[in-house]
Amino acid sequence: MLLSASIGLSGKDRLKCAFAIPARATNLNKHGAAVQLSRDLVVGSAIILRNKRGTEVPARVVAQLTATQSASTYGIEFVEQDEKAKTFWGISFPIGDKSQGIC
Repeated sequence: MLLSASIGLSGKDRLKCAFAIPARATNLNKHGAAVQLSRDLVVGSAIILRNKRGTEVPARVVAQLTATQSASTYGIEFVEQDEKAKTFWGISFPIGDKSQGIC
């Protein structure tokens, strides 16, 4: 969906430095989103997303979509499709949504 949300994102960057920073999620879908942040991440790495209600869900980086000097955008997917992941964005997705992520 062409919606966006402010989130917290934590994990380890390309240099294996731990971080916990605010990020912007766009193209929200029931499997994940695209996230914009000012850290260089490794495709395949594990991250934790935190929404404005404090719910945390594990996710993984599946692709680097764009990169500039100030920020990069990554495709991420939820690791588990449990109830926390299904309600993470606080919106209902249409039944029959065939969306399979960002890539």
